[in-house]
Amino acid sequence: MAEELITLAIVALVAAVCPLIAQRIPRKSIPEAVLLIAFGALLGPYGLNVIHTSSSLTLLSDLGLAVLFLLAGYEIDPRELTDAEGRRGLVTWVVTLGLAFLVVMMLPADFITTAEGHAAATIVLTTTALGTLMPILTERGLMGTRVGDLVIKFGTWGELGPVLAMAVLLSVRSKAQTALILLVLALFCVFTAHFAKRARRDGSKFYNFMTQNADSTAQTFVRFTVLLLIVFVALSAVFDLDIVLGAFAAGFVLRYVIPEGNKNLEGKLNAIGYGFLIPLFFVASGMKIDLAAIGQRPILLVAFIFLLLLVRAVPVYISLITSPTVRADVSRTNCLSVAFYCTTALPIIVAVTSVATSSGVMTDEVASVLVAAGAISVFLMPLLASAAYRVSDAEPIHAIHEIRAHEGTPSEVLHTHLEHERRLARERAERARRRAEDARRANEEYVRQHRM
Repeated sequence: MAEELITLAIVALVAAVCPLIAQRIPRKSIPEAVLLIAFGALLGPYGLNVIHTSSSLTLLSDLGLAVLFLLAGYEIDPRELTDAEGRRGLVTWVVTLGLAFLVVMMLPADFITTAEGHAAATIVLTTTALGTLMPILTERGLMGTRVGDLVIKFGTWGELGPVLAMAVLLSVRSKAQTALILLVLALFCVFTAHFAKRARRDGSKFYNFMTQNADSTAQTFVRFTVLLLIVFVALSAVFDLDIVLGAFAAGFVLRYVIPEGNKNLEGKLNAIGYGFLIPLFFVASGMKIDLAAIGQRPILLVAFIFLLLLVRAVPVYISLITSPTVRADVSRTNCLSVAFYCTTALPIIVAVTSVATSSGVMTDEVASVLVAAGAISVFLMPLLASAAYRVSDAEPIHAIHEIRAHEGTPSEVLHTHLEHERRLARERAERARRRAEDARRANEEYVRQHRM
């Protein structure tokens, strides 16, 4: 027990220090999640061996993963998945799945030797870490913008698709049994959502009790949200499905019950998740990375990052620039930015490789490389996306035309366009600050009204 508490104390210290380090990095170019993973790898069993894996830390890490996917599912408006761009996102993910399958089949024989291992590697190449991207998009002022909306629409299928693919392709049961279990889980989701929605609509005594005690010591909304999450996660475990499926389903149910959102509840869930459990998940993910194995297979690490770009970013980019609705108001460089964001991967990679290694269809060394590549993608892809976005703001094509038309010296034109890009960046940051301030005031007003 003492050793477990010491490990937890060190992990808590890492979680507390990482935001300070991220804040000191110019332009916050390294997301906090990357720092947490890096510290986990450095201090973990394959590094300095200061912190150790235990059943307690594993449970807390799994809960962190579950909360991450709960929040990701909650952020998704189901209506956005069924419009023209949402359906295009689904088709694009199916294309990436087929392309990933072809690419994996061409990998060297010593990489993966079983059909289940090929399925795991295929799923890994099609993922989007939407839950990880949400805070990055918020910090950069992209939530509510055209680019942010496209990232969510295409990224949702990049998270939901692999979750369902894991349940079907990595299950030890027959496909018919798996389909039946998924149907049972779906019916349970519908029943739970319908019951909760009806209780809210009819203003039942139960819902009135929930509302009146939402901000008391009972914290009713938070407790029942946690109950919803754990019940769905437990059902996934009972049916031998990965917990991310249950957590994602719980997020969808919560969004269905409160489609307009609840800022007060969201703030509390973010506090529980990002304040405690989610950092534990990222540190524990880093602890699984075998640094020596990566050193032995650097080519595989680079190759996998390249394959992520080939399999995920290229189809998303092509899909965007060929879409009439996107092409009308989104530049190609912004489409490239969306494609890079959608190639950010990690949580699903951790989940898939955990299942694959525990079933013996993937070696720990290969899993370490894939998790490390996923961690690098959390740093690299948003960085490339930000660069593409800034290039779009600078309007380089217009600058070239202005230089050719002798509307100023090259240095003057470039200076003007760079200043324009910086001004837009400052405006986005100010919008993000105002949005956060509005959310804070809405929370305070909500609490004040419900205490009266």
